[in-house]
Amino acid sequence: MGAASIYSLRTELLPGGCCWLTLVTSPSVAARQAMCVGRCSRIVGPCLLVLGTLSVIANILLLFPGGEWKYLADGHITKQAKVMPGIWGGGITVLLVATHITAVGWRCAGCSDCGTRRNAFLSAVLSKLALLGSTVCFILSGVGLTNGPLCLYNDSEHGHGPTWGYPFLDTGGEVSDNRVLASADYFLYKPDTWDTCLEPVGIVAWNVTFFSLLLLVSATEMVLASVQILNGCVGCLCGFCEGKQGRPTPLD
Repeated sequence: MGAASIYSLRTELLPGGCCWLTLVTSPSVAARQAMCVGRCSRIVGPCLLVLGTLSVIANILLLFPGGEWKYLADGHITKQAKVMPGIWGGGITVLLVATHITAVGWRCAGCSDCGTRRNAFLSAVLSKLALLGSTVCFILSGVGLTNGPLCLYNDSEHGHGPTWGYPFLDTGGEVSDNRVLASADYFLYKPDTWDTCLEPVGIVAWNVTFFSLLLLVSATEMVLASVQILNGCVGCLCGFCEGKQGRPTPLD
């Protein structure tokens, strides 16, 4: 079958005199495309819902260093955790988008007339917001992981005694002291130096665990959001679902 018999352009006159130029495929090709687009949305949406929930939980736990409330009340929280990228970036933003994607995917599961091209376009636009939010979460989580946690450490060499700060953060290449027992590039690979932090107990392992979880979650969200952007663009052309007799999906 030649390309000319598979794809054609159709111009529809919409209310208000506006024209909509759309790509029309043959019934069999369109049906296969629509099936893939709809199934993809029904997979991506729930996955993003789960990941967004995990992101919120991980960031909430980071707000309680070592799992204790008192450090939250005292304000002794790592800066990147205080910004809460896992809540508003990889969490709420992604959850809102995932809700729409999931709703549209299941609403169109029965191949009903559900305004598919409009929903596909909206899905692509919202997925870009999810991609932006998850990207910001990924960057801030990476910074929080490499800088190390805010903790109480012994700065006796400078006559300060126990001090709250970032002992693993390399401050501009200054001469090494108690604050940089391990450099920012390598302390993650030297668990024996993690006891530099006196309080909260186990804070380094706590931060490494949950910032790593945020990194993994946000990276996966970025991939799924990118997939849904492509999926939405395809949906703008062929729609999420076709009629059972292979008729093209009506335009809005």
